[in-house]
Amino acid sequence: MASLGSSKQLHVAMFPWLAFGHIIPFLQLSKFIAQKGHRVSFLSTTRNIQRLPPSHHLSPLITLVPLTLPPVHHLPQNAEATMDVCTDDVQYLKKAFDGLQHQLTQFLQQNSPDWIIYDFAPYWLPPVAAGLGISRAFFSIYNPWLLAFGGRWFEELIKGSRDRKKMEDFVAPPKLLPLPTNICFRKHEVKWMLDSSSSLNASGVSDMYRSGMILQGSDCMFIRCCYEFEPQWLTLSEESLHLPVIPLGLMPPATTTNVGDEKDDAWVTIKNWLDGQQKGQVVYVALGSEVMLTKTEVRELALGLELSGLPFFWALRQPAGNSTSVELPEGFVERTRNRGMVWKSWVPQLRILNHESVGGFLTHCGWGSIVEGLTLGHPLIMLPFLMDQGLNARALVEKQVGMEIPRNEEDGSFTKESVANSVRLVVVEDEGKMYKAKARELSRIFGDMELQNKYVDDVVQYMEKHTGVASSAMDG
Repeated sequence: MASLGSSKQLHVAMFPWLAFGHIIPFLQLSKFIAQKGHRVSFLSTTRNIQRLPPSHHLSPLITLVPLTLPPVHHLPQNAEATMDVCTDDVQYLKKAFDGLQHQLTQFLQQNSPDWIIYDFAPYWLPPVAAGLGISRAFFSIYNPWLLAFGGRWFEELIKGSRDRKKMEDFVAPPKLLPLPTNICFRKHEVKWMLDSSSSLNASGVSDMYRSGMILQGSDCMFIRCCYEFEPQWLTLSEESLHLPVIPLGLMPPATTTNVGDEKDDAWVTIKNWLDGQQKGQVVYVALGSEVMLTKTEVRELALGLELSGLPFFWALRQPAGNSTSVELPEGFVERTRNRGMVWKSWVPQLRILNHESVGGFLTHCGWGSIVEGLTLGHPLIMLPFLMDQGLNARALVEKQVGMEIPRNEEDGSFTKESVANSVRLVVVEDEGKMYKAKARELSRIFGDMELQNKYVDDVVQYMEKHTGVASSAMDG
């Protein structure tokens, strides 16, 4: 445990949104803060806390605080995270999440933490914390391009304006961006943006309004990025959000050589298979735990992998909130048995990415997966589906670390040919050498633990310095 020097020990409360893509980075940040000698209270629902990685990895300075998620009509029993529900039912999870306000307020009143670090969702939390004199930080797991893209829109929503509600507002880079960029949404992705600006969901509050109120009520924002990777977008997000934006670094995985138990049965089986493949030829396919592919998408992706002729390892998990089982094309498993493996339960992703047979990563472009892939220097074959993933893909295409699988602009559909061509181009064709070289180049930033740890040190020092100087009232 690091010495605190002359600083007093802080008590920091952490309150992530109910998605494991959010919960895990919050837990990771909790560990960093505890390593500096500060106390952390990590608040989430009972079932989510039970599903965290084994607690023996946690510092004794971290206390897990279970909250009881109130029942909500239409929300399945024991559904406490986005992975437990289909996309259309996340609105009921948000309604239940808002029902945690009383329990959280009681915790803050009784424990008086110095800081609370929260996610985009609890729009009601900043005024509660401000009234108790608690310093407030929004931890954005999203990238600065999404925040810069949406910054002016957040302001409009808070003020009651709905000017940006046409598709044309999103399928081109914002006019006011002072950067040469092609980062924007595709037509098939815009529906989510327009839906998220609407209040017509079960919680009665839009995602954009939530984010806007969080930004307006926070003392600062922590963001999982670094200046060595994206200096211009970080600066732009601070200017557009009118808030101190403090980068946390990329928070890469702590180790890439000893990332699990060698005796783990799943890893032994997977490793034996990978050991039998040609070096740098395997395509690792993983689209996260929450992407729910349609039958057509599963078919085209499977047939594309088959058509590519390359060996592949496909982590094809059944999302918990989806009652229909994932159906692979008839005969696919038999036809690809000698060069493909489809794994339908949890996989040790870091270990797989760290194996010398892997030559490319077909990813949904969730930021955590991208960090892991680029930390290990893998070129990317990008197939984004949700939220910020499309913008992430376009940003990484600009960085030339991979290519995005071509899709129909209107409906987002893709073909087996587009999958096969993209996979082959990145992994084995001459053009892919550039992507591999750029990915290895970026890995020197993503995997520089000394550099990335310095960012976390700076954030903790910022918290030490600014404790107790939070604004005591919300800006009107």
